[in-house]
Amino acid sequence: MAIRRRLAAATAGLCAAALALTACSSGGDGATVQGAKLVKKGKLTTCTHLPYPPFQSAQGGKVVGFDVDMIDLVAKKLGVTQQVVDTPFETIKGGAALNAGKCDVAAAGMTIKPERAKFIDFTKPYFNATQALMTKKGLSFPSLDEVKAQKLKVGSQASTTGEDFVHSKGIDSKSFKDSASLLNGLRSGQVDVIIEDYPVVQGWLKDPANAKYAVAASLNTGEQYGFAVRKGKNPKLLALINGAIDEARQNGEYKKIYEKWIGPMPANA
Repeated sequence: MAIRRRLAAATAGLCAAALALTACSSGGDGATVQGAKLVKKGKLTTCTHLPYPPFQSAQGGKVVGFDVDMIDLVAKKLGVTQQVVDTPFETIKGGAALNAGKCDVAAAGMTIKPERAKFIDFTKPYFNATQALMTKKGLSFPSLDEVKAQKLKVGSQASTTGEDFVHSKGIDSKSFKDSASLLNGLRSGQVDVIIEDYPVVQGWLKDPANAKYAVAASLNTGEQYGFAVRKGKNPKLLALINGAIDEARQNGEYKKIYEKWIGPMPANA
């Protein structure tokens, strides 16, 4: 037993003395890198909910998008590679996926909200978001009040702030499980208008298949997106992500990623 204790102590000492980029096993398949706890050695595991272009979507057998590129900057700092895991949004925003060790970080175009912050630790905001109403060209309504007055059928994505927003206006929207289903609901005539994050709608409208649709209104709801880590359990990773966001804004990498996935970057982005 004494030999085992001495061996354990020696191993702990070696880990403590390792270089910053060296990972020491924290049990099982996990690791600790620069003080950040990772569920898989050599990987920064990201939970997201697909599809949600331009923030994350599957293309050519891999997941790509704005969020993916941003978290890649963090993985690079850690000297690991990013692995993306498709996860139900409900388990992301409520912290269940992080608590279960399914991932290290959540990156899902997720709005920072106080009720969510009870269960997950948000990073600083990395994206200023607005909502948009999308419908057939030719239909005109500047606000949700007009949509309600015209008794139009509204579609929303389940468990999102867009859905919360239309419900707060007294509109009983038809709920769709993900953004792809939401768009299909509009295309198939199940609903007359849909609400979704403005960058997502802009991405859809670049597709010739959606040529007969347009943005009917842009709704400034004051939302900001944040990445998230396990509540109270991974402060070093949280700090590393915040540092990567700051650095990307300062060195021009953020602007490059923004223009790659969204378009021209406004001054208040």
